Parts: sequence; C-alpha cells; structure tokens
Amino acid sequence: MDRKSLEFTIFMIHALADSWGKSYRQVYQILNDTGILDSYILPYYDVLHTQGEQYLVDDITGFVKDKGVKI
Repeated sequence: MDRKSLEFTIFMIHALADSWGKSYRQVYQILNDTGILDSYILPYYDVLHTQGEQYLVDDITGFVKDKGVKI
C-alpha cells in the first residue's frame, strides 16, 4: 500500500465513523471483515479518490448493507 492509498483509507474510515456513529476501530473491523477494504477501497483507490466524500460514504454504506451488516 502506498502513502496516498493509506491516507485515503484513513480518510474513509474517519468519514464512515462520523456518519455511522461508530469508532474508527469498529469501522475498520467492518471494512476488513466484509472484505470491502481489500476488494474495493484499496484496489479502486484511483477512481474512488476522485469522488466526493458524501458519495463515497453513501456508496460504501450501501455496499456494507448489501453484505448483511447492520449500521
């Protein structure tokens, strides 16, 4: 993982934690357990980082819910 994708991942964890009302650790665990971190956020960094924060939060929230996780 390069520095830019790491910074983006941290940014997304913070944005999701704020939106979901969960701790950073809980959000990381959800993203890791569902595979979203390794199969979506990191591989598609080049496209995702060009999107707005609210779009990304909504997109990833929907993805997490599709995986059966209650937010």
